[in-house]
Amino acid sequence: MHYTPRSELDQRIARLRAQLVSADCDGALILQNADLFYLSGTAQQSHLYVPADGHPLLMTRKSHARARLESALESVVPLRSPRQLLHLIAEHGLARPRRVAMELDVLPVNPFRMYQQLLPGVEIVDCSAALRQLRAVKSAYELALIRRTAEQSEVVYRAVPDLLREGMTELDLAGQLEAVSRRAGNQGVVHMRNWNSEIFYGHLLSGANAAVPSFMDAPTAGPGVNPAIAQGANDKPIRAGEPVLIDYLFASEGYLVDQTRIYVIGELPADLHDAHRAMLAVQAAVVDAARPGVDGAALWQLAAEVAANWGVQDHFMGYGDDRVRFVGHGVGLELDELPVLAEGQTTPLEEGMVVALEPKCIFPGRGVVGIENTHVVTPAGLERLTRLPDDVVSLS
Repeated sequence: MHYTPRSELDQRIARLRAQLVSADCDGALILQNADLFYLSGTAQQSHLYVPADGHPLLMTRKSHARARLESALESVVPLRSPRQLLHLIAEHGLARPRRVAMELDVLPVNPFRMYQQLLPGVEIVDCSAALRQLRAVKSAYELALIRRTAEQSEVVYRAVPDLLREGMTELDLAGQLEAVSRRAGNQGVVHMRNWNSEIFYGHLLSGANAAVPSFMDAPTAGPGVNPAIAQGANDKPIRAGEPVLIDYLFASEGYLVDQTRIYVIGELPADLHDAHRAMLAVQAAVVDAARPGVDGAALWQLAAEVAANWGVQDHFMGYGDDRVRFVGHGVGLELDELPVLAEGQTTPLEEGMVVALEPKCIFPGRGVVGIENTHVVTPAGLERLTRLPDDVVSLS
């Protein structure tokens, strides 16, 4: 079991404190699991109070014993009820706040109203944008964990040639690959921040199934096993000559990598193979252009232009009304982190950001081709962390 060191937590909290001072806030009250883990080293049911001046206070309902073990913070105390919040803050020598920041992008309305009552006279403001921006830039410690996760993930894709057989169902292959992934250390749970967003390991889809759209804000989804899930594999048999898309996540020590590879039993039709080559050209162009200071909108525009030059603009990142208008997204503790390489996204890249770049072409009734790799932004551009070859893997 690995625990986040105190030095790492101190650096993160110092960066948050600078944001609080800039926003004229007396402190931040952190509740959401990914943010809690980022700032305290534990995801136990807690309220983390980070004052603009003073030591952070982690108040835990369940399990306090685990929180004390997992968190390197100095002050980890039991919390019987949120009604104790102001009392515990005062008891630990911290000033009563007048203005507190909370994660209003993920805090439901009813709990928000409860905190308004529990914190009389305290103005509650939003710190979600600042937190997401802080978390977007990874430390050397985080990047080491993400690099290790990328290495661990390779075993899943390397197992495909030994497992994929014509006639087996998508669910057959998914179950076997997910077992490989789990044995390799995949934590299984994938955190997503956007409301109503969820995913199970990722998408394993073949032929026409891969082009079935759904509610997911992603270029692919698939039909899933039923309408309640509405994404992912089902009992469709895998056939020769059709693309098999494996877009799986691997999460270890909390941190994610995201990658996609295309497999085929036999050979792909020539036009689908050419479309895959087009997506590799998109990837190469974006990697060549991406560096600190370049914004997501410019990289999306470049990707769209390269796709158009290859004549696949009508299939790029979706088809018809179901197209998405992004070509990459941040990953870290959550799947949908900043930055986003998307239309209208003017936030510039920064050194230390981690981006999953995923140009794909969707052909209704036929399937999906394309690529996805996870990269870190360096002063010189994008450094690729997922190292497997990008070409379609043809199996006899």
